[in-house]
Amino acid sequence: MLQPANLFHVGIRVADLGAAMEEVGAACGVTWASVQDAPMSIWLPDDGHVTLPVAITYSIEGPVHIELIEGPAGSIWDGRDEPGLHHSGYWSDDVGADTAALLAAGWTLEMSAAAPEDGYGRFAYLRSSSGVRVEPVTATSKPRFERWWAGGALRDPVS
Repeated sequence: MLQPANLFHVGIRVADLGAAMEEVGAACGVTWASVQDAPMSIWLPDDGHVTLPVAITYSIEGPVHIELIEGPAGSIWDGRDEPGLHHSGYWSDDVGADTAALLAAGWTLEMSAAAPEDGYGRFAYLRSSSGVRVEPVTATSKPRFERWWAGGALRDPVS
């Protein structure tokens, strides 16, 4: 299961990433990693594999980083209708096992990087019956994120 010590970000849905970066940056005293604006391949329970455009950034400052997300209309990342706190992200040593444990506890899978039969991939979004959403993220991605927060690129392979 997810551990409090592994909380590393809070995700916030926004309608305008640039405006949110200015507003949240000034209010919270944070600076931002480079914006990642590219299609993302995901798996949705009702639709299977889809590719959606998404733009994200993280605060450079931590230890709990702020993630801003701007997604397309009607998507799980759409901040036009319901902007604000979206999820809490946790490093996970086994996204598949953490996802299975949450599902067994009554949580609902909303999205993952891969289909369930493929172990859910590098991350998943799960929602409790009370509306809390969490994102287990594979801990093997931590070096990529740390490089991004230090001024590098997120998507380049780690050397």
